[in-house]
Amino acid sequence: MQKLIILFLLISQIAFAQQKEMSLEDAVLGRYTYLRPTSMKSVAWKSDDVFTFVEDKTLWAESVKNGKKELVISTKQLSGIIDSELRGFPRYSWLNETNILIQTKNSFIVLNSDEKLIQYKIELPKEAQNSVFNEDGKFVSFTKNDDLFVAFANGEITQITSDGGSGIVNGQTVHRSEFGITNGIFNSPKGNWIAFYRKDESMVKDYPLVDYMAREAEHKPIKYPMAGMSSHHVKLGVFNIKTGETIFLKTGEPLDHFLTNVAWSPNEKTIYLAEVNREQNHMQLNCYNVGSGERVKTLFEEKSDKYVEPLFPIQFSKVNENEFYYLSRKDGWFHIYKYSTNGELIQQITKGEWEVTRILGFDKKEKNVFVEGTLDSPIERHIYKVEIKSGETKKLTTDTGIHRGLLSPETGFVIDNWNATNIPGKTDLISTKGKLTRNLHTADDPLKNYNLGKNTLVTLKTTDGKTDLYGRLITPPNFDSNKKYPVVVYVYGGPHSQFVNSGWHNSARWWQYYMAAHGYIAFTLDGRGTNNRGRDFETAVHRQLGVLETEDQMQGIKYLKSLPFVDADRIGVHGWSFGGFMTLNLMLRHPETFKVGVAGGPVVDWSLYEIMYGERYMDMPKENPEGYKLTNMTNYVSNLEGKLMLIHGVQDKTVVMQHSMKFLRECVKQNKQVNFLRIQFTHTMFVVKIVCI
Repeated sequence: MQKLIILFLLISQIAFAQQKEMSLEDAVLGRYTYLRPTSMKSVAWKSDDVFTFVEDKTLWAESVKNGKKELVISTKQLSGIIDSELRGFPRYSWLNETNILIQTKNSFIVLNSDEKLIQYKIELPKEAQNSVFNEDGKFVSFTKNDDLFVAFANGEITQITSDGGSGIVNGQTVHRSEFGITNGIFNSPKGNWIAFYRKDESMVKDYPLVDYMAREAEHKPIKYPMAGMSSHHVKLGVFNIKTGETIFLKTGEPLDHFLTNVAWSPNEKTIYLAEVNREQNHMQLNCYNVGSGERVKTLFEEKSDKYVEPLFPIQFSKVNENEFYYLSRKDGWFHIYKYSTNGELIQQITKGEWEVTRILGFDKKEKNVFVEGTLDSPIERHIYKVEIKSGETKKLTTDTGIHRGLLSPETGFVIDNWNATNIPGKTDLISTKGKLTRNLHTADDPLKNYNLGKNTLVTLKTTDGKTDLYGRLITPPNFDSNKKYPVVVYVYGGPHSQFVNSGWHNSARWWQYYMAAHGYIAFTLDGRGTNNRGRDFETAVHRQLGVLETEDQMQGIKYLKSLPFVDADRIGVHGWSFGGFMTLNLMLRHPETFKVGVAGGPVVDWSLYEIMYGERYMDMPKENPEGYKLTNMTNYVSNLEGKLMLIHGVQDKTVVMQHSMKFLRECVKQNKQVNFLRIQFTHTMFVVKIVCI
C-alpha cells in the first residue's frame, strides 16, 4: 500500500511538472490561434437531410439520417474549375440542393455541385467593396470609392450613383453603424430594385488625424460629428434595375434624423423603415411606396423618456404577406411581436423577464418560431421552440452554457454549436423535438497542459440589494488561502457588452490567466448599463454615464475586500474604450482603493464623443450640462493618487486622441504625474502588464 501511495505521488509530481505557465505570447497571440479550440468550419444546410462543412480544405456533405460523409468538392478541384488559385475553401452558401454560391475576393460563382460546372460568374473590379449578391436578379451590387455599382451575370456593370466624394457617401453604413446597421445596400427580394443609403456629411467639420508612419506625416481627416454639433444627413435611394432610374424616399425633415432597420415587402412595392428622431426618444415604423417615394403610413410608434434603440428590421411572414414579426424591447425585454401591415398588433408571442437574443427561423406553416434567448439565465444562451399561438416555450438545449443554433430548411433539426465553463466547444445535431441525434464534433482542450488558476462565477447585489450582478474571479495557480494576493480588475461596463457568462472559462481572456500565473487575482464584473439584462438595467445609466457603473464596480471591490486572501492595499484596474473611461472613474472617484490603473483609448469628456452613441446615453450637452460635468474626468484629476498610465492611438477614429490630450493637460496643470503611451494603432486593444507594487 505504501508503495502505491509513493507511486501515485511520483506520477502526480511528474504531471504537475509537465504543466505550463501561461506566457504573454500565449495570452495575446495564442488566444486566437494555437490556444483556440477547434470547431466545425463553414457549416451550412444543403437540405433538411444534409448539411455541409469544410475539413482539410475540402467541402464535405453529411447525412442527417446515418452520418454518412461524402466529398462535395476539394479546394484543389475548385481552383481548377474557377481558374483561380485558392489557399483554402472560400465562402459559400447553398442556393438550392444542387447550386452552390462561391464567393472569392473579386467574384461570385454559381456552381452546379453535382456536375462541377459553372452556371454563371460575376466578376467585380479589384476596388469593389460592400458587395451583395442577388440570386433572382443574377447580379451583385457593390461600392467603389463612394459610389454604388451593379454587376450582372452577362458581364455588364452599371454605375448607379456618380456624386460620391466631397462628403457624399453611397451604399455604405451610416450613423456610425449604430441601431443594428451593418450594411448600406438592400437588394429587393426578386431582384428588381436596389435600395441604398446616401450619406451627406459635407456639413460635418473635418476632424484632423495624422498618419505618422508615412515618409512625411500625412494629414488624413475624417468626419466626426460630436455630441450637440452638426450631424450628417441620410437618404434612402431606390434604383430601378429595368429603367435605370433612382428615386429617393421622401423621409422629410429634420434632415438629421436616423433612418434604420430597412426592410422590403415580399411584393417589392413598399419599403419599411424605423425612423428615429435626433433626440432618440421617438421611433416611427414608416412604410414608403417604392415607385413614388411617398410615405404610405406610419404603422406604429415607440417613445421613451430615455431613449429608443431599434436594432432589428421587421421579418415578413412567409404564409401571409400582410403580416410581419418584430423584435422589440417595448415592454422592457426583447420579445417577438406579430403585426399586420396596417399597424395592428396581432399578438405578443414571447413574454417575461428574459430576452430573445436571436430569431433562428419559423417552421413551414409558422406554427412555431425558434429562438435563442436568456429564459433560463442571463448568463446562459439556450435554443427554444415557441408556439406562436399560445406562446408556449420549450427548451431544446439541455447543457448549461452558450448555445448558438443553425436551423435546417424544413426546421426538422438544429446544429447546436455550444461551449460551457469546462467545455471548449461541441457541435451537436439535435431534432426540433429536443432530442440529441448525435455529437458532430468535440473540441480538445488547448489549455489542458497549462497550470491555470481557479475560475469562479460569483453573484453579487446592487447597493439597494434588489438586482443581481455577475462577476468572475480567477485565483492564482497553486493558490494558498493563507496568503494575501493583489487584485487586477478588468472592466468595460458599457452598453451592448457582457464580459461574464457561462461560456468556456466563463469568457475570461487568457491575459487574466497570465496575470494570475504571476500572483494576481483577476476580477471582472458586469454592472448596470451592460447587455442582456433588460431595458431598465441598461438605461439606468442614462444621462450620467460612469456613475452607477462605478457604484456597481465598488460592490465588486467590497466583495473582494471581504475575502481573507485579498490584499486590499494592492488593487489595480484596467480597461479599454468605455473600459478606459471606467478605469478613470474608479481611479479618480475612489483613489483610496486603486493603487494603479491603465486606461486604454479612454473617453474623458462625452461632449467630445460622436453623436449617435453619445447623445443616446447622455442627451445633448445643452440639455444635460450637469450630466456632462458630472462625467467629465478632467474635473476629478485633483483626486489622483495612484499610478496611472494612459494609452491612445494617434489615428483612433472611435475615441479620438483629443480625450487623452485634454486629460494630460489637466494633469500637468495640477502637477499630477501620469504615464502616457502614444501608439499608431487605431481603436485597438494593447496589452500592458500591470504591476501592483
